[in-house]
Amino acid sequence: MEMPAGFEIDDDPERIDRDVVWTVLSTEVYWDLWRERSHVEAQLDSAWRLVGAYEVTTGRQVGFARAISDGVSFAYLADLVVTADARGCGLGKALVAAMIEDGPGAEFEWLLHTKDAHTLYERFGFRIPGRTVMERGSPREPDYEAVPRADSARR
Repeated sequence: MEMPAGFEIDDDPERIDRDVVWTVLSTEVYWDLWRERSHVEAQLDSAWRLVGAYEVTTGRQVGFARAISDGVSFAYLADLVVTADARGCGLGKALVAAMIEDGPGAEFEWLLHTKDAHTLYERFGFRIPGRTVMERGSPREPDYEAVPRADSARR
């Protein structure tokens, strides 16, 4: 995957800017808005893998992805975000590629939840499963089935 000009991807968990992660997750995404800062810290600490996107010239973090896994055959892409000012240049694709194709989980079965980024993930082989997946949702989560997909008009 070609890296967008002026950016780099790094999977060093020590480089993750937790303040940036907290700001983006608490203000710019629709999922898990119930989380408190301590929840995000615990999720980062227990993550199987963290991948960040950074501006080359400044080192400023502009995106990240978080996965949880058994480390053997299965992984869940729990968070993937790009800051509002860095969206639209391909960093989301670069983060997905770094996380699921270029890393230690390249041969794993991957799962994720999304209400509006189906087109992005389909490029990486994700599909809407048939009757092979069951889910017990959290009582804290909204009913995503009732939310229209943003990319449904593009099909």
